[in-house]
Amino acid sequence: MTTLTALLSVSDKTGMLDFARALNALGIQLLSTGGTAKLLTEAGLPVTEVADHTGFPEMLDGRVKTLHPAVHGGLLARRDLPAHMAALAAHGITTIDLLVVNLYPFEATVAQPGCTLEDAIENIDIGGPAMVRSAAKNWQHVAVLTDASQYAGVLAELKADGTVSAATRFKLAVAAFNRISNYDAAISDYLSSLNPDGTRGFPAQSNGRFVKLQDLRYGENPHQRAAFYRDLHPAPGSLVSAVQLQGKELSYNNIADADAAWECVKSFDERDAPGAAQAACVIVKHANPCGVALGADAAQAYAKAFKTDPTSAFGGIIAFNSIVDGVAARLVAKQFVEVLLAPGYTAEALAVFAAKANTRVLEISLAGVKRDGATDWDRGRNAQDMKRVGSGLLIQTADNHELARADLKVVTLKQPSEAQLSDLLFAWQVAKYVKSNAIVFCGDAMTLGVGAGQMSRVDSARIAGIKAQNAGLSLAGSVVASDAFFPFRDGLDVVIDAGASCVIQPGGSVRDDEVIAAANERGIAMVLTGVRHFRH
Repeated sequence: MTTLTALLSVSDKTGMLDFARALNALGIQLLSTGGTAKLLTEAGLPVTEVADHTGFPEMLDGRVKTLHPAVHGGLLARRDLPAHMAALAAHGITTIDLLVVNLYPFEATVAQPGCTLEDAIENIDIGGPAMVRSAAKNWQHVAVLTDASQYAGVLAELKADGTVSAATRFKLAVAAFNRISNYDAAISDYLSSLNPDGTRGFPAQSNGRFVKLQDLRYGENPHQRAAFYRDLHPAPGSLVSAVQLQGKELSYNNIADADAAWECVKSFDERDAPGAAQAACVIVKHANPCGVALGADAAQAYAKAFKTDPTSAFGGIIAFNSIVDGVAARLVAKQFVEVLLAPGYTAEALAVFAAKANTRVLEISLAGVKRDGATDWDRGRNAQDMKRVGSGLLIQTADNHELARADLKVVTLKQPSEAQLSDLLFAWQVAKYVKSNAIVFCGDAMTLGVGAGQMSRVDSARIAGIKAQNAGLSLAGSVVASDAFFPFRDGLDVVIDAGASCVIQPGGSVRDDEVIAAANERGIAMVLTGVRHFRH
């Protein structure tokens, strides 16, 4: 039986020593480079350095060490072609049957705040990707490992059969080409994003890299095909990290609406909650919040959110930023719910939902992290938003702006009370997640009426009032958030006629003075944020 040869050359040495020991115990010859060879030698393992194998020393500070026919010939030669094997014999080249390579940590390097261009360039691996490509191209004869997570499976096959199966070699080759693709894309993204002054902007070429989580039954409509992907390195606390505890398979629309609900609810934490309120609940229907509220616990938050629009809440997506207990579960279970999201559930709550087998119950961690010196929710936000257009892609920085009370500018004679300021900030936070044109009536840390997605801001205002009326909610003394400025006073008059006593809006219209004068005329308070939250 021919002795197998493994070439080991890793930057991240996690698990490497144990893996090499296991290969050696199986009688596999070890080749290695630089630091990896040093690690194995110090552990007492028999290893041949690549420089000795090629007869050519490492040079240029290690930039050239594996770029040699003795390496690439051993990786690329087809064992089933006599001409290839004869060529190896003529030049004294031996085959390499197993390649283990992980690359210089380019992505981690450029993620460091102090990274310089020189640092980035020195962490561009040349020999590693070349070897990986050679081995992956010749997958029918060579197994290529690019991640420590692959070690155990390969070892199991070697121990059982003395070889790595063709199916596994092909799978490893696909993973290897994916890794090289991601690596090259990261380099392209970084280098093409550099401005002449050393700052970074949007890259000259966008190289999207996503991993498929699952195929979906269909897209927005049954005649459309669809799949769900995640970022290579997803933010903790984001929707893709959810664990489904029960229920039917998620649909395309379920996922889109669940994301809208989760993004909104996790934007609230205990600092946003007045008095004893500690929990937030968001109910979403067709990508728009139709009920949002804060409460002392999940049950109270849900009960308040549901009051906003019981009709639209039917078949909605419900998200909590707190543990769902039995009391909250029994309230939610009275309604038809498509998807439920929360950072956790009590055993009693899960028992309640178990009786509704089709309800999709998702758990997503909201781990506490340090921010601005205080423990805070990890909000798991995207840094960028993307939208496909005809044969193109729109990319923007995500709307992660957070409004503080100190940012508010009171522009009317009447000043808002402390309670109104709290409700204004709450209403503003909700409006950020409502499709524009957005008008949101709120009071006592709950939505009272939501007008979304209308071509006219006046129509949104009227619809919000109608929604509140239909739900039997009074708008007397309520506050109103408008996601963009009032272009004329007519929209303002509509919300005041409905009962609003205070308004929050960005300002910035050429008719701001007219609108402010109307607010003074009607005797309400108005504050400006200076920030718009269009959501298309």
